[in-house]
Amino acid sequence: MARIAGVDIPRDKRIVISLTYIYGIGKNVSQEILKAANVSEDIRVKDLSDDDLKRIRAEVEKFKTEGDLRREVSLNIKRLQEIGSYRGMRHRRKLPVRGQKTRNNARTRKGPRKTVAKKKK
Repeated sequence: MARIAGVDIPRDKRIVISLTYIYGIGKNVSQEILKAANVSEDIRVKDLSDDDLKRIRAEVEKFKTEGDLRREVSLNIKRLQEIGSYRGMRHRRKLPVRGQKTRNNARTRKGPRKTVAKKKK
């Protein structure tokens, strides 16, 4: 396995897909990195030379990834909570933040249903 930005990327996948295993790098950014590093998107990770890996690592270093990006996102959420904004309150209550309805379909965010005992007549 090749290590890029502290992440072991899969060896048997194409490099353009393998780079997306790094937090903060999606498919478009991955394509930009490979174009700048002058590496083909179709080549598999196991077929990369050491020189290619060095060029890719140098390009990935230009982006904010992994720990730095995770820290920035968590600090942004913490800031929203501290100033008491609507979005911060939604984060604190573990509810959807971006305007989704919660009456029916918020199970991903709210977790498994909590059944409420029915009142006997």
